[in-house]
Formats: sequence, C-alpha cells, structure tokens
Amino acid sequence: MKNSDFYKDVFDVVRLIPFGRVTSYGAIAAYLGAKQSSRMVGWALNTSLSLKDVPAHRVVNRNGVLTGKHHFKSENKMQKLLEGEGVLVVEDRVVNFKDHFWNPSIELAI
Repeated sequence: MKNSDFYKDVFDVVRLIPFGRVTSYGAIAAYLGAKQSSRMVGWALNTSLSLKDVPAHRVVNRNGVLTGKHHFKSENKMQKLLEGEGVLVVEDRVVNFKDHFWNPSIELAI
C-alpha cells in the first residue's frame, strides 16, 4: 500500500467522524486493516492540517490525550476546536473519553 493511498484512506475516515466525537489513531488503523500503523495515521494527519475538510482535531491517542496538539498552529488550537464541539478537555485529555469515542470499525460496519 503506497503512503499516498493510505493517507487518502485516513483522511476519508477522519472526514466521517461526527461533530462532537473523537476517535484514536489506533482505531483508524484497525479499521483500515493496518492495526500496527497508528503512527502512520498520525503522520498522515500531520500532513492534513492544511486541508480544511479533514477534522484532524478529532483524533487523539488511545487514552484520550491530545498528543497531536503540537502540530496545530498554536498549542491550544486542538483543544479549542474540540471544546467548540462540546468536548471538554482538561490537562490535554478528553473528559468522558468513552462517551465521546467513535469507533469506525463499529460505526462504519456494513
């Protein structure tokens, strides 16, 4: 699988994350059949920040921590975007992560 195709697939999944919900790098990787590729999902999202239609702020680590926040224009941008969607973030962690978690393998199951 070429990176560009994988990146496109990542972007396509991220575009489907509903407003006010979050998912993890690992959940996206698992959905795409590349369970061990969480970091590649992160790398893909780092390249997506210039794309207005890819809500990369909705992707956090498996514990709900905003590990990608350093890649946004300001360190608080990711948190502000999530809070604008009603997702409370305290000390760089999504509060009630399980309630906000969107699992593409379940939600997009055919």
